[in-house]
Amino acid sequence: NIEALKHSHSRITNQPYRTGYHFQPPKNWMNDPNGPMIYNGVYHLFYQWYPNGAVMKVNEIVWGHATSKDLINWTPHSPAIKPSRPSDINGCWSGSVTILPSGKPVILYTGNDVNNRQVQNLAKPKNLSDPYLRHWTKSPVNPLVTPNAVNHINSTSFRDPTTAWLGRNGRWRMITGSQEGRRGLALLYTSRDFVSWKQSAKPLHYNDGSGMWECPDFFPVGTTTSHGVDTSSFSVSVKHVLKVSLSDTSHDYYTIGTYDQVRDQYVPDDGFVQDVTAPRYDYGKFYASKTFYDSVNRRRILWGWVNESSPEKDNIKKGWAGLQAIPRKIWLDESGKRLMQWPVKEIERLRTTQVK
Repeated sequence: NIEALKHSHSRITNQPYRTGYHFQPPKNWMNDPNGPMIYNGVYHLFYQWYPNGAVMKVNEIVWGHATSKDLINWTPHSPAIKPSRPSDINGCWSGSVTILPSGKPVILYTGNDVNNRQVQNLAKPKNLSDPYLRHWTKSPVNPLVTPNAVNHINSTSFRDPTTAWLGRNGRWRMITGSQEGRRGLALLYTSRDFVSWKQSAKPLHYNDGSGMWECPDFFPVGTTTSHGVDTSSFSVSVKHVLKVSLSDTSHDYYTIGTYDQVRDQYVPDDGFVQDVTAPRYDYGKFYASKTFYDSVNRRRILWGWVNESSPEKDNIKKGWAGLQAIPRKIWLDESGKRLMQWPVKEIERLRTTQVK
């Protein structure tokens, strides 16, 4: 009920610990940013949201949804995806949006199924003429990918599909985080139609000692420009970034390297290893981050979840927990050895009188 949400928002705006700049839902628990995008000039942010309280129940998590024209002022909407099918009845977990060549956005997300297996699902907008895309329809063929005895995928460590990209042979590719023992994996899948997905013989990348790779993000960055590039961009003036969220440390780590389109393998540059020695986007509270390509302003924008340090009883008292870091433009430094970040320029509109 949006009116009830607005009422609850007005009731809590004077709380001393509630931020005025960062994104937060009107109330209750929030964690991972999901599927950020721009569609017909409107920015969308989806996010992991527990609609019934300030302490998460993972089997009841939904995709919260809000829209904005400026990345600063947000309008909350009803949840975009809620548990309702055998393929997601125990939680609609993290995922990503891909913009198809037709311009239509589609969502890939992890569902915790009726058997508590992590499976990958698809959802599409119900009405493309709705400027806010408030309603989404789940594919009748969900789940698209399921752990089983043949693929030997760990059914409790298989989640968070990335934005897909078009490869050299016209097939879509996406990765999903997983683990085998201590080996962290970016499992690779290909598809011609975005519905039938085939697991590749080898992962895009892996590391033998890093543990579970949550919320992977894989995207290109220009070597000669600070402008962002579309996720399906490939050229000699592009490097690739692989970011993983390590569940062992609750930190995000990235490497810069080369994506071999023929072998479908990612190789970090010398000096980068996809483990805790890799650089981090942020050395404070910042996790489960997700980027998207802003095609209107030609930039890649980074979102990240800021977790609470307060005890659960305090979160229950204040009625909310979690916020999103201020969105940042992200690009490759001229050295090619690190990523640069800066708050989106829209944040400057919040400034008032300059003080010297």
